[in-house]
Amino acid sequence: MSSRNQNNTTAGLQDDRLLGIVLLSIVTTLPCCVFLYINGMMLFTLRSKAVFCETARYILLYNLLFAETVQLVVSQVLFLLAADRVVMTYPLCGFLTQLAAFTTTIAPLTLVVMSVERYVAVCYPLRHAGIVTVRNTDVAIILIWMFSFLNVLIRLLLLLELPFDNLLNLQVKGMCSRINIFVGPISDAYNKAFTCFVFTSAGVAIISSYIGVAAAARSASADKASAHKARNTLLLHLVQFGLNLSSIIYFPLLMTLSTVVTRAVLVHIQNIFYLFILIVPKCLSPLIYGLRDQSIRPVLMFYLCCRLRLSVVVVKSDVSSLACM
Repeated sequence: MSSRNQNNTTAGLQDDRLLGIVLLSIVTTLPCCVFLYINGMMLFTLRSKAVFCETARYILLYNLLFAETVQLVVSQVLFLLAADRVVMTYPLCGFLTQLAAFTTTIAPLTLVVMSVERYVAVCYPLRHAGIVTVRNTDVAIILIWMFSFLNVLIRLLLLLELPFDNLLNLQVKGMCSRINIFVGPISDAYNKAFTCFVFTSAGVAIISSYIGVAAAARSASADKASAHKARNTLLLHLVQFGLNLSSIIYFPLLMTLSTVVTRAVLVHIQNIFYLFILIVPKCLSPLIYGLRDQSIRPVLMFYLCCRLRLSVVVVKSDVSSLACM
């Protein structure tokens, strides 16, 4: 009887754990799918018209949205693997974490270029067309991707400092994350130095652009309406940059909280942080830039509401046919 009761208790705990995993997966996956749909429609919108493909700020916006969409997918995959407690090998975990790191670096650097473009448009309007060209924009995006890839390459080379035996079959201890895979002192120091350098430089560049545009808006020779709009755009860049910065402190913040709260409380905090720090900010870019821009907004709303309009048309046609009968 004791053995049977123990087996029933174990089975009940396993069922409760399975139910918790399913509910957690649904709660995080549904918003992620909605945001991916919105991001996908925004990406499709930015490639639907020639003016979006031939304007620098729209090309940069596409690059930003693409990087954030990839990061959203990778983050959700890593979260589901961690929730299901899937044990992963170092190569597979390294690929996923480095893909996330790659896209994480692209986002703030793209925001810097977007801020500089607005600064040039307001402070040097006569030279804007010659400086901010499609070719120069493509070169800037290529440099951003090369810089991000160089960071990933250095991270992978730093893994050689660790005495791994049979690396291809070696399993990661705990959940797959950047903290668990890069455990060497040199890797940790490089990660902190690179993160501080990128986000400090990006923050200084965006804030400097905002100050320059704000100063130009007060001058008598500047176009007040254009300068005011550019200043609001740079303010949105600052907000977006802050959201990107919050995703960097996600794991360090959880590590700090793990020393002061219980494991059960930490799991709930982790789920809340993941949803509002990693998931929600990735959907704000299309809402901030897409709905605000008068050129993108009607096209985006058309594609987002296309199915709804088609369904209304079909229902009306069915009602009309029934009335005729």
